[in-house]
Amino acid sequence: MEERYPVIAGAEEFFYKGNKIGILISHGFVGTPQSVQFIGETLAGYGYTVLAPRLPGHGTHHHDLESATYEDWFRELEKGYQFLAQQCSVVFVIGQSMGGTLTLRLAHKYPEIKGIATINAALSLPAFDYLKEQSTPRFIPEGEPDIKDRGVYEIAYTQTPLHAIHQLQEVMASTPKLLSEIQTPILCVKSSVDHVVPPENTDFIYKSVRSKKKRLITLANSYHVASMDNDKEFLVEQLHDFVQSQLIYELVASY
Repeated sequence: MEERYPVIAGAEEFFYKGNKIGILISHGFVGTPQSVQFIGETLAGYGYTVLAPRLPGHGTHHHDLESATYEDWFRELEKGYQFLAQQCSVVFVIGQSMGGTLTLRLAHKYPEIKGIATINAALSLPAFDYLKEQSTPRFIPEGEPDIKDRGVYEIAYTQTPLHAIHQLQEVMASTPKLLSEIQTPILCVKSSVDHVVPPENTDFIYKSVRSKKKRLITLANSYHVASMDNDKEFLVEQLHDFVQSQLIYELVASY
């Protein structure tokens, strides 16, 4: 899709060139790479090559988001994966909220991905259920980001297009049927309190994937946007440990 508005300062894609271990990070619905900046910077500090694309229609203007489809979002993440796969010997993928949904779809399409991590991945958003059959209003007011740490600022729109919500609902509805075919090692992360995506979404993902190596952890002091919340340091430690555990497993298995 073609965007008509400039990117908001601070919402740009980011890339850190490091070693041959690539990490792709996807932000969520109406979010931007800014929401996963701390994760990306910290993982880059460990030496990884890190890329966080900006999904089409995000981080510019809500009119751009109105023109986007979930296929546009997936293609952008897929393009990021293909770029890292050319740069690196192995690639891991991390996705938050809808980014977690897209990550699952990417793992289904590319089973060679070494590992994935979902953070409060979205398969349902009860607050939007009443909009499924609606054609109006054109835009829905956005509330404050669901972050427990009140000192955090997330770049976000004040309105969300109904069309974009329908696209989100479509990708959430079509993803569960793929889970039983996913065997990629996975780290499933959920917040104990999430006012946007029910934590049961993550429980369902954990139980449904066929991955032999899978782990479920709960964040006790964060809400939905966990990448920016009180547990973000612990979250990055867990992500780093997950990557390292997969690399060690691969090394041992090669002998």
